[in-house]
Amino acid sequence: MLTEKDVERYGRQIMIFGEEGQERLKSARVFIAGAGGLGSPIAVYLATAGVGSIRLVDHDVVEPGNLNRQILHWERDVGKKKIESAEEKLREINPDIDIETFSAIIDESNAFSLVSDADLIVDAVDNFPTRYLLNHIARIKGVPLVHGAVRGFDGQATTIIPGRTACLRCIFPRAPPQEVTPVIGITPGIIGLIQANEAVKYILGNGKLLANRLLLWDGLSTEIHEIAVEQNPCCEECGNTGMHNIINPFENEVTP
Repeated sequence: MLTEKDVERYGRQIMIFGEEGQERLKSARVFIAGAGGLGSPIAVYLATAGVGSIRLVDHDVVEPGNLNRQILHWERDVGKKKIESAEEKLREINPDIDIETFSAIIDESNAFSLVSDADLIVDAVDNFPTRYLLNHIARIKGVPLVHGAVRGFDGQATTIIPGRTACLRCIFPRAPPQEVTPVIGITPGIIGLIQANEAVKYILGNGKLLANRLLLWDGLSTEIHEIAVEQNPCCEECGNTGMHNIINPFENEVTP
């Protein structure tokens, strides 16, 4: 139930979707993989919207080279673990929600437990091996995955609903080469907010998600394009190749 403080704080958005919608946000549990360029705006705007439980995972420390885009981290935080820096800011932004953080590299030994009972997974990482793992976890658990990625002035986003839409491997069967990604901070700001918007819409059950649609942002031309995507029957993850029938390989993993 909403408190008087909740009604006062979220009054402008309650005008849009009512107290029932705000209660949905308050009871939601969102897992965010990454506290960097994408994770920062995602976490900030989900916290300000009143998402009741945010679980944030990252293993890096704040470096000077992060400060052009990772808005949760400030000059004073250089050398600090990103999850500590992020948790500090998020608790100041909204002390009435549950912020849970883990300093960990997401891999097959811990991914299932880290995601735990989340209602939604948000991909805010910078590499495809981890994205593919999150995609797998989303399918195994049957929870949506909101994907985002950036490079330079360009970005992309889509929402994956296991069993109903193309999965990440359907869209990207092979990972692009690993690189140190050039990026201006505006781009993860834009894509991160699109991801946060997708998360809020999913929780509320309102609007049209980026399901089977890959949104492409071109910052230099200030244009948004869209590509229709569909499930691939030969997809290694969700298709009919047989690999998608593997029993949960994470059942013996260590709980964080």
